[in-house]
Amino acid sequence: MNTPVKSDGFQGREHTIFWRLIENGFPGAAVRGRDAWNRSGFITSKIAPFMSTRYQGELFSTSSPAIIVRNKAHRAAVWCFLQSESFCSTVQSINSNFGIGNGYFSKLPFDLAHWQQVAAEKYPDGLPKPHSDDPTQWLFNGHPKGSEQPLQVAVARLVGYRWPRQTGSSFMDCPAITEPDGLERHVDDDGIVCLPAVWRKNPADKRLEALLASAFGADRLAARLSTLLDVVGFAGKSLDDWLRDGFFEQHCALFHQRPFVWHVWDGRRDGFHALVNYHRLAAPDGEGRRTLEKLIYSYLGDWIDSQRDAQKKGADGADGRLAAALHLKAELEKILAGEPPYDIFVRWKPLHRQPIGWEPDINDGMRLNIRPFLTARPLTTARRGEPCILRVRPKGSEFNHLGKADRGKEPLRDKADFPWFWGWTPEDPALATDFAGGADFDGNRWNGLHYTNDTKRAARKRHGGEH
Repeated sequence: MNTPVKSDGFQGREHTIFWRLIENGFPGAAVRGRDAWNRSGFITSKIAPFMSTRYQGELFSTSSPAIIVRNKAHRAAVWCFLQSESFCSTVQSINSNFGIGNGYFSKLPFDLAHWQQVAAEKYPDGLPKPHSDDPTQWLFNGHPKGSEQPLQVAVARLVGYRWPRQTGSSFMDCPAITEPDGLERHVDDDGIVCLPAVWRKNPADKRLEALLASAFGADRLAARLSTLLDVVGFAGKSLDDWLRDGFFEQHCALFHQRPFVWHVWDGRRDGFHALVNYHRLAAPDGEGRRTLEKLIYSYLGDWIDSQRDAQKKGADGADGRLAAALHLKAELEKILAGEPPYDIFVRWKPLHRQPIGWEPDINDGMRLNIRPFLTARPLTTARRGEPCILRVRPKGSEFNHLGKADRGKEPLRDKADFPWFWGWTPEDPALATDFAGGADFDGNRWNGLHYTNDTKRAARKRHGGEH
């Protein structure tokens, strides 16, 4: 990957920052700059406006040179320089191009005495420990207060998601979080939080409000909540409005179309809605399947019972809500069974290791495991675009599994174990189910195939039951 930087000790008024390239250690690529790994420093970009951040000793790309300062006493001074407007103007005085090569950084003048004085005023106690308020970053501490996205963080905590530092991961100068923060008592024990009140549990907005009160203080929440909703585009509306209509689309956008809290619904705004922790839904050893069963038979089942009662009492809209919920139950049961087109297909696993029914492996990636939920349709919906039982469909061409093959080619694979690498083409949809392979191996990496459970069981039988 890419370029650690070392100072020369910063002796004299003008000093040079030296850069050295590290390339990623893929086969055939040179690996340089190993002495930067596992050392703290800074990293910047080669493209204007040359933004910089802290470096924690990991591999990095050639587009982001890293700086390792040998003299620790000079780190704050270098950091102040990198964060200043002077850094950009100094770089562009050497080369005015929008993007520059690493070699130009070695020509930068650096006034050590000046930046030491700036650092002493700005950081009298030295540089603070690495920290991020951005919930998309591993350094984030998992608490809504101080977060750039407090509502998103609060929902994630409510369904039991934890950030890496909360699960024991530590980083250079940034330890794991071992002490509870007081929000644990609000966490749902099964990773499912329904928007309506079902199965003897409060509705999601009330539970979220209680968590926010613990995070910010109950006496400050009323005024704070109005501001939080305004920031996410729901000024004058309620938490329930945001959860129903805004949360999931914003969640997908924030986390780069890789949602880890799934909003399952029946297509009606006044119908059944559930927020589900994907990590619980895709958990190993059968836990993922049990989570889906609980969603179907406990939470959705209770909602169906309540709509039947409402129907008997002649409540407005009960007929439509009941029909939508029963249809959603049937769709979820199809995902549970996993027959095409509600199956999971993982092209890098042999046929005898393909999931039978809802047997997701979280290590296979969300974009493959989400396919059955994108296939399932609500009974009716006013939502524009291609509907599915998720509140919105994540954006991106990678969710169009039939349209394009992944880049690259596979090496020769056995046809019995990997028939899809033997001449399958998306131009004939009829061949997408139980394709047995053609005459010639091509190694194309298609993701749009389907295999019945009987075909997968037969493959497992051929391999002695191995899975």
